[in-house]
Amino acid sequence: MKKLLSFSLLLFVAFNNFGQSSQKKFPKNIIFLIGDGMGVSQIYAGLTLNKGELALERIRHIGFHKNQSSDNYVTDSAAGATAFSIGQKTYNGAIGVDATQMAHPTLLEMAEKKGLATGLVSTADITDATPAAFIAHQIKRNMHDEIAKDFLKTDVDIVVGGGRKSFDQRKDGQNLLDSLRAKKYQVVESDAEMNSIKQGKFVYLYAPGDPKKIIEGRGDVLLDASKKSFEILSKNKKGFFVMIEGGQIDWGGHANDANYAATEMVDFNKTIEAALNFAEKDKETLVVITADHETGGMALLGGDMAKGEIKASFITKGHTGQMVPVFAFGPGSEAFQGIYPNTAIFDKMKAALRLSQK
Repeated sequence: MKKLLSFSLLLFVAFNNFGQSSQKKFPKNIIFLIGDGMGVSQIYAGLTLNKGELALERIRHIGFHKNQSSDNYVTDSAAGATAFSIGQKTYNGAIGVDATQMAHPTLLEMAEKKGLATGLVSTADITDATPAAFIAHQIKRNMHDEIAKDFLKTDVDIVVGGGRKSFDQRKDGQNLLDSLRAKKYQVVESDAEMNSIKQGKFVYLYAPGDPKKIIEGRGDVLLDASKKSFEILSKNKKGFFVMIEGGQIDWGGHANDANYAATEMVDFNKTIEAALNFAEKDKETLVVITADHETGGMALLGGDMAKGEIKASFITKGHTGQMVPVFAFGPGSEAFQGIYPNTAIFDKMKAALRLSQK
């Protein structure tokens, strides 16, 4: 009788464990990291420069996305980021609109509507194509003043990047920083002030236009702003969505400067590591890391891992049409394996956070 009871108990435990393990896990939060222009060569260049180590090696769920835009085999950042933000293929230059120039809600806007906290962090101009695609709806990416004004139409909690002049040195004479203050934002003036914030919404536009390169003394603003966003946004009990961009990996590719691209990759790696550490501890955060496209057609021709040295060549000063990798960590990460169009990343993140477009 005891053996029968023991066997029955074992079956009951096994059945319940199976039921629990087979249930789909949904994340409470998403940290979406975009290494602009980051292809496989840029990743390996960063790994080599960092003497054989990158945080990406901790990730087991990996895929690739196909990133052609609606009008070009080779996408630009605007169409690429818009595919991520609204789930629509669109033309090069489009910001938050589809190929017919119709606006659609972005992931960030849908997250806000559901009551989640939201943020945007970048090492580029905050009105540049990649961050803009998550908060603005404009037919051309160079409409920086109009894109800046779109920030006032949302309740994004944290905004960190360059491009202050689109807010306070505008052609229309408006000072949007004053408008943001009126909306109860803390307008931050220094890294130290940002690091001291404990709660509430804030905007930190740390450069008038494009921020400095990491090798020119930009410092740890990307890492610090990202960690601060995790700290503050995670106070929202409903969860959060934050998009973080390592924007200047792309600029290194455009310049055909291997050291520029690789040093920006190493800087981006610090934030990737911080995101993975947060998610590992939190257990409710999905981290997704990818690029909008590859830049430069970078090829590694030699190097020394021990010395952190690379030798590289480029085939273009523009973008290329090659697939780029997707790395995912945390609950729901298995959905990002395989090969799929870039718009599927929107679909997967939307499903993970159970967001509605209505």
